Amino acid sequence: MKPVLEILTYLLPIFYFVTVWLYARGFFSDEKVAEQLKTPVLGVTLVLHILYFVIRTGHLQHPPITSIFELMSVLAFSIAVAYFYLETRTKVRGTGYFILNLSFFFQLLSSLFIRNEMNVNPVLRSNWLGFHVTSALLGYAAIAISAVYGFLYLMLYHDIKASRFGVIYKKLPSLEVLEGLSFRAALFGFTLLTIAMALGALWLPRAFENYSYFDSKPLGTFLIWLLYGGGLMAKRIARWKGRKMMILSLSAFGLAFFSLTIINIFFSEFHTFY
Repeated sequence: MKPVLEILTYLLPIFYFVTVWLYARGFFSDEKVAEQLKTPVLGVTLVLHILYFVIRTGHLQHPPITSIFELMSVLAFSIAVAYFYLETRTKVRGTGYFILNLSFFFQLLSSLFIRNEMNVNPVLRSNWLGFHVTSALLGYAAIAISAVYGFLYLMLYHDIKASRFGVIYKKLPSLEVLEGLSFRAALFGFTLLTIAMALGALWLPRAFENYSYFDSKPLGTFLIWLLYGGGLMAKRIARWKGRKMMILSLSAFGLAFFSLTIINIFFSEFHTFY
């Protein structure tokens, strides 16, 4: 089982790269073969990723949530699954290159630096932790997708303003569609982060003797939650829309990435299980 696990560890970023390349060829070059293959190849990549999780969990006897690089793999998978769902649901197929680059980036980092640790903290056996981590990572995935749609909105906005009607203008959905997709992803992410914070507030003090609500990790998550909550309220009450909301989405994603990586690695006192 270990050789298969090692093969899949390094095969996954290759499959994500091929998937991103197909989406890029379809977007920038209108290649029919790439257009036909990109979604099926994404589906195969997701199946391989599921197989990787199953084999890894069976071999190491713990779910893939014990280190930052395991979490990055789960985040890469969450982003790809969320995009796959959006593509099949909305039939908007022109944004995959930009979103799936995130999955490739996170999985590449995971595969390069992940460790196969069999002895982990017993706290990882808790189902409450599984719910907490799953809801948090799905929330981060939704935030990442919201930010990508925000970035695409700003790209298209500036192209239109500068009267540049190239491939970005021709292939991307309208500004209204991009804004709507970004808002729905942000609302979904905010809801999931709320659930993750509630579960953490109830369970973590019982699991860790040295738990503190002033630890850098929950504080970072709370700041992200405040940013999105404030943005959603501003959209509803102050009628914010368009460029303001997209800049807010990108800012919140920057904070979320910092919280998931730098804070987790260097500053958090209790979110380290290995």
